[in-house]
Amino acid sequence: MKAKVVFKTYNQSQLSLLPPSYDDLVPVNHPVRIVNTIIDQIDIADLERSYKGGGTSSYHPRMLLKVIIYAYLRNMYSSRKIEQALLENIHFMWL
Repeated sequence: MKAKVVFKTYNQSQLSLLPPSYDDLVPVNHPVRIVNTIIDQIDIADLERSYKGGGTSSYHPRMLLKVIIYAYLRNMYSSRKIEQALLENIHFMWL
């Protein structure tokens, strides 16, 4: 006798009560967390001083450094591919 197939509910339009936090979606032992921890401990005061004031606001250099280092760790060197990863990859978004 063949068992009945049961599928989990699939509804792309379903609303959630609370949107998930990116922190909940990145495993504790994922390499992106290691990059984040290491870069948070580095003194980047010289890099911050190199920014000139005026104009529109800039992304924080610490965040940009994390993104570049994590991208290189993933063998991603193209700025266009890094941009795409920032839009599509939850680990890049978490940074």
